[in-house]
This record gives sequence, C-alpha cells and structure tokens, in this order.
Amino acid sequence: MTQTIPTQAATAADAQQLADSVAQAMWSRDNATQALGMAIVSVSPGKATIAMPVRADMVNGHHICHGGLIFTLADSAFAYACNSYNQNTVASACSIDFLAPAKEGDVLEAECVERSLSRRTGVYDTTVRIRGGKTVALFRGKSARISGEVLAGLHAG
Repeated sequence: MTQTIPTQAATAADAQQLADSVAQAMWSRDNATQALGMAIVSVSPGKATIAMPVRADMVNGHHICHGGLIFTLADSAFAYACNSYNQNTVASACSIDFLAPAKEGDVLEAECVERSLSRRTGVYDTTVRIRGGKTVALFRGKSARISGEVLAGLHAG
C-alpha cells in the first residue's frame, strides 16, 4: 500500500481554496460591507485586500472621507484575513492612525497582512491606500478565536 504525502504546492493550493471558500461564504452574509460598496480584491491565507469607492454620502463636513468609514474598510479587510483559515475569529482590539485624507471619487484599498498567529490570537496590520497612490491610514487589529467555523463541517488544516 502506497501512502500519498501532500506536496507543499498541493497544501498551498488547498489552503488557498479554503480561503476563497470562506471569503465567498462570509461575503454572502456581509450586508454591511456590501452596503458600503466594498469589493474583495484578493484573499489568501492570512491576507486580504478589500476596495471601497469613496461616494458623496461618505464625506464629512470637511469634504473628506469620514474616518469611521476608513476604519470600517480596514476592519473588513482584517476580518477576511483572520477568518481565512475557516476558524471563527473576531476582533479583540484595534487601533488606527489616519495619515492623509481621502476624497470623493477616490478608490481606497485596504491590504491586511497577518503578523503573528498563535492558537487563539493573532495580530494583523492593514494599510489603507488610495488606489495607486498615497497611504491614508495604518490599522492594527488583534484577533481572538471563538468557537465554530465559517464553513460548518470543514476543518482548517
């Protein structure tokens, strides 16, 4: 009897397929992110990029994008990155530094990258940029695993 040992490439492909399936499942239930016109640019294990166009109803009294909406974009990228392993994960703490304004008509992209992951907690950094341009904000999120899976019945690696 021959035992098949998965190659690193097969394991990486399986991890990517799981991340894609989790993102699709989350997206189907993510009314807040959809209502703000966000779109998934990419998701991979421990990473995610989400885009959001800055609409007229998103600017504040200074004619710049409301900081709470920039935070929401960063938080959404964080959510897709830290749930990409199919383990229900929520934010336990977050902080944001606003560096530059975004204006109506800009398209913002939030790129989130896992920095540390242990059994129950993780640390993720998200950079929010105007597409093709300057950095608008830096967001750090700390995650906490809770019970359950995004896709019930599937177990992460």
